[in-house]
Amino acid sequence: MNALLALLIAAVVAVGLPLDASGLPGARIMVTLATAGVFVLLWQRTAPAHRPALLVCLILAGLGEALLSLGFGLYDYRGGGIPLFVPPGHVLLFALGTWLVDRAPADIAASVAWVALPASAVLAAGGADQLSMILLLLYLAAVRFGPAPKLYGVMFLLALLLELWGTWIGTWAWRHQVAGTPLHTLNPPLAAGAFYCVLDWLVQVLAPRLAILVPGARASGRVTPSPDAPCH
Repeated sequence: MNALLALLIAAVVAVGLPLDASGLPGARIMVTLATAGVFVLLWQRTAPAHRPALLVCLILAGLGEALLSLGFGLYDYRGGGIPLFVPPGHVLLFALGTWLVDRAPADIAASVAWVALPASAVLAAGGADQLSMILLLLYLAAVRFGPAPKLYGVMFLLALLLELWGTWIGTWAWRHQVAGTPLHTLNPPLAAGAFYCVLDWLVQVLAPRLAILVPGARASGRVTPSPDAPCH
């Protein structure tokens, strides 16, 4: 993926989310079409051997949204339901993360943990955000056992920026209390990025196994995006 496509993805997030939050007639349709268009462009610019990762990310993102938002009720989108632009939006963020990872410090995964752990401990002790301590365990598991620790460090920060932007403008909002538990959290949780890290971990694991679904993918021994980028 080149810098121009990376900037286009960033622009979709920067402009598309506030447009959706505006509630203007047709705004959500416009954002959905723009996101789908960039997704198609990303797919076309991605080598066939790496396309299974994009497909798996799209499927898992949709399932994850249904589980976390509709199932567990952790957060709600403006107007209810799950906007159609959200699952492909996760794919775009995943692609952006794989592009940024070679430009990030080598110790970014550890640095994130050293900062997030004490910050989450303070928030949990004060009762403001107890969920993040649990989410950090997911992040640490991904870093320890997943195939791309540096990518997870990048995605943790990238997703946190996305969460701060999306909640600030009102595209979605996290509920103060985790349903069915005594746990409280912020809007967004400090460690919300852990969900994205687990998503990308699963993509790395499942993409090689589902390569048969994408024509041309089996021509290469590697179907998971490299730490640099999934595109040529």
